[in-house]
Amino acid sequence: MVVRKKMVKVCRECHRVVEGEACVVCSTSNLSEDWAGYVVIIDPEHSDIAKKMNITMAGRYALKVR
Repeated sequence: MVVRKKMVKVCRECHRVVEGEACVVCSTSNLSEDWAGYVVIIDPEHSDIAKKMNITMAGRYALKVR
């Protein structure tokens, strides 16, 4: 039995990890499968990482997108 891993895509504009063919944050379809690092932002108002990455919505984000 061969198990295929689902390829996760990331928005090149806002670095949001997306499911589907378009970003739910910025509505772009400019997505990449080439990314590194993973961060989950729960409370963007009090998160130093969210402030440095200009993230205003809670969610899953990639640290580096190529």
